[in-house]
Amino acid sequence: RQGIGEPSVYHAVVVIFLEFFAWGLLTTPMLTVLHQTFPQHTFLMNGLIHGVKGLLSFLSAPLIGALSDVWGRKSFLLLTVFFTCAPIPLMKISPWWYFAVISMSGVFAVTFSVIFAYVADITQEHERSTAYGLVSATFAASLVTSPAIGAYLSQAYGDTLVVVLASGVALLDIGFILLAVPESLPEEMRPVSWGAPISWEQADPFASLRKVGQDSTVLLICITVFLSYLPEAGQYSSFFLYLRQVIGFSSETVAAFIGVVGILSILAQTVVLGILMRSIGNKNTILLGLGFQILQLAWYGFGSQPWMMWAAGAVAAMSSITFPAISAMVSRNADPDQQGVVQGMITGIRGLCNGLGPALYGFVFYLFHVELNEMAEVETLGKASKPNMANPTDESSIIPGPPFLFGACSVLLSLLVALFIPEHNLALRSGSHKKHGNGAQTHTHSLQAGGSDGKEPLLEDSSV
Repeated sequence: RQGIGEPSVYHAVVVIFLEFFAWGLLTTPMLTVLHQTFPQHTFLMNGLIHGVKGLLSFLSAPLIGALSDVWGRKSFLLLTVFFTCAPIPLMKISPWWYFAVISMSGVFAVTFSVIFAYVADITQEHERSTAYGLVSATFAASLVTSPAIGAYLSQAYGDTLVVVLASGVALLDIGFILLAVPESLPEEMRPVSWGAPISWEQADPFASLRKVGQDSTVLLICITVFLSYLPEAGQYSSFFLYLRQVIGFSSETVAAFIGVVGILSILAQTVVLGILMRSIGNKNTILLGLGFQILQLAWYGFGSQPWMMWAAGAVAAMSSITFPAISAMVSRNADPDQQGVVQGMITGIRGLCNGLGPALYGFVFYLFHVELNEMAEVETLGKASKPNMANPTDESSIIPGPPFLFGACSVLLSLLVALFIPEHNLALRSGSHKKHGNGAQTHTHSLQAGGSDGKEPLLEDSSV
């Protein structure tokens, strides 16, 4: 067996940490390059770039997951990490090519899909949620630490050094996969021949979405996730740019903001979440998390001062309890052999939001004329005076961040839908669904929901 030792969760953790640490280092330089490359419609272009990448990832994740079932995980880990990190050195070579390659890299930017399949190969069913939690926590830890390091190095030594360092970390990740990561999928688990056919339905990203309406509880959960994660995905794509250019945060302050909110989010998802689940119950915890999300989005939307952003960031950390609470509700109420079914549908919905959210935010910024060419004097005027606040008739003087207010309305609808989710007895009928685990973009497929006779699985699961 190639690699060092037996395949383990720690191999997956190192791969994820290095990949996202490399991208986290580029947080500050990327904001600068984005503004310089697209000075006229920065937010719109930022939304389109991330939107195209997200949609391509959503469309390609099932196919890559299916192919990894045939050819093994290691080769596709190598492929996804290489193409995800390929744009990094282009930031200094050619910014236009950098953003073009970022968009196109979405086809292969599904490392989480392959990583979660890798973890599924080497863990028992009862160990899987803990292993996935470790991988997700590692992802969060890499993004908490790296932006601050990148901002410091950029300030002290320039952006070029940061890009070189990020490229080096990406190469280290590729080398680690080549030399240290063993294959997790045994030969006996793969199809007999390399020419084994792959069902197109198995590679259809919309297959699980078409099954959502077959169960009313599943439908309510998926609608709740869609309406709440759509603004969250858009916010992630543009918020740091918004803080830097519109609110007037410095690079160091943006990095500190990411770190503080990240640490608070980790505390919220560990300590606070456990306390709330025991004291007020699963459903009420979800509703509370959605309430915090509405508050923070509205605060971001109407806030125009730096202290307002910090206060709203603390609220945002509390809102991070929503998705773990939803996952826990599904896990506690689903049959033991159906744990992956709704989880897969939820991650499919989130993957779709990762494409739609950034594009939607960029378009709303564009509609309300919140553009960086109007904020060019921010750095010279300082944080106390904002050029876009000067004209009282300007929409941005009333609503500095219109997409955030739109997001608050979307989450309010999500809260109303969540009120109707039953807290107990989540009706996942035994034998009515079949799991296909593709990891972060897992797409699960249910059996035909006609009568009790004639039910056939749409595809067989070969990854677990």
